[in-house]
Amino acid sequence: MNLLNDKNLTIARIAPLLRRREISPVELTEYFLERIDRLQPSLNAFITLTKDRARNQARQMEKEILKGRYRGALHGIPITLKDLFHTAGVRTTGGSKILRNFIPKENAVVVDRLFAAGSILLGKTNLHEFAYGVTNVNPHYGPAHNPWNLSRVTGGSSGGSAAAVSAGLCLGSLGTDTGGSIRIPSAACGVVGLKPTRGLVPLQGVIPLAFSLDHVGPICRCAEDAALLLGVIAGPEAPPPNRAAKNGISYTHSLRQGVRGVRVGIPQQYFFDHLQKEVRELALKACAALERLGAKLREVELKGMKEMNQLVAAITLGEAVAYHWKWLRTRAEDYGLDWRPRLALGKRQKTIEYLQAQERRRLLTQSFIRVFESVDVLATPTLPIVAPVIGEEEVKVGRRTESVRAALLRFTRAGNLTGLPVIAIPCGYSSENLPVGLQLFGRRMDEATLLRVAYAYEQATPWHTIFPPESPPSCR
Repeated sequence: MNLLNDKNLTIARIAPLLRRREISPVELTEYFLERIDRLQPSLNAFITLTKDRARNQARQMEKEILKGRYRGALHGIPITLKDLFHTAGVRTTGGSKILRNFIPKENAVVVDRLFAAGSILLGKTNLHEFAYGVTNVNPHYGPAHNPWNLSRVTGGSSGGSAAAVSAGLCLGSLGTDTGGSIRIPSAACGVVGLKPTRGLVPLQGVIPLAFSLDHVGPICRCAEDAALLLGVIAGPEAPPPNRAAKNGISYTHSLRQGVRGVRVGIPQQYFFDHLQKEVRELALKACAALERLGAKLREVELKGMKEMNQLVAAITLGEAVAYHWKWLRTRAEDYGLDWRPRLALGKRQKTIEYLQAQERRRLLTQSFIRVFESVDVLATPTLPIVAPVIGEEEVKVGRRTESVRAALLRFTRAGNLTGLPVIAIPCGYSSENLPVGLQLFGRRMDEATLLRVAYAYEQATPWHTIFPPESPPSCR
């Protein structure tokens, strides 16, 4: 099998080949390590590479398959991890100077689950410092570069993971999402990113940003891969030692049931206000494609969206300062320049302001959830803009100018405030050949429906099969 010419390299496609011994984990791992050697200097997708460990794991996985001890769809699959996940014996920096040399003694729960399922770790990916940012311009390890155009941001904070998946440097990755940090880079880099329901995937062993808003989820090439990864990492907080989690749910069983009769809500206000024309057109075309597949489109009204953004910002600030309090007093100079003003603001935040934000969160979440009495999913653009240029601080959309940070977060934060599952999928490319994403919200613990809708859309469109150029441009 000539992997170098393969344009549909997914977990779902490769797993049966590994099981049938038509390709070996060693061969697959070497393929990705060669691509990393070639493309990492321009993409800067990784902070730490684990080549020796990956080769050792690959040899072990190959021996098990040859002996008939096949563990499942992730057996022998090379992956990456955002560098927030504790990995025993491998440094976990959080994208920071403060933890540059931190080597955990134990794995995060989800990392143990991936290893128990047979995954192979290629390395730890670049991120915005301590996950508090949306561009992945990291002052300590350099910016991650978008595989579609090296002058553009990957989005963040899981930007290195999205870049690695997009450029074909791994078959999947895990990211974290506090205000959109899985979905923003997935949309900017043209891949699939799933933020599961709050509480479905354990956070134990993951460096937090805001403990009541954080989520862990997969970044991958397609909806089926997201289903396979979610099936391994989801489950109770404390599984039996050295065993993959078993939550009793297969997220692949209903993928191919289609979308006939599925009610898709389209919020005409807010999510379709103040966005680039091409983004709007491609998102609406994606909704029309779902309608042609048999889904029923309905306009819906969502209230309080602007306030949701403000609440997420206030809650994130308070909880981030609480986690970083010790270092803020002893090592403030070791934080990047974009961190310092936010943390200084957080020190002045009153306890009552944080508590009031949490109460308003509860009320707005109840209001948002009521929309699902009349629809099964909500469809919106993931981002109002395509990936901006690295270093760009403001972006103009029509007659309106706003900060890049505010623009990239505008449509994603509602998923974190409500804790509802959300998936971002590619839905086309701009005239500059930059990816555009569609975002699907679902009911609590109904990831199966989200994945089914995403899968149906993928089968009717080519976007998830398109890879960035091997030699991407580096101009605006």
